[in-house]
Amino acid sequence: MKAENSSTPLHGVTLEAIVTDLVAAYGWEEMGKQINIRCFTHDPSIKSSLKFLRKTPWARAKVEEMYLQRRPG
Repeated sequence: MKAENSSTPLHGVTLEAIVTDLVAAYGWEEMGKQINIRCFTHDPSIKSSLKFLRKTPWARAKVEEMYLQRRPG
């Protein structure tokens, strides 16, 4: 089912789902190369990444953009 508010492509997608999807697709090493943040390059985990991204809007925006670029359409 398509979200009613199509102007926000991330509507209904959790940050955890985004990070999990990106890790499955690229792995931590590639994510750290594309977005050079410590939570991806030094002892990465979903939990530590979520904690950092929830407190750091600029980093979250980069991760969301990476996710949107990966998605078709």
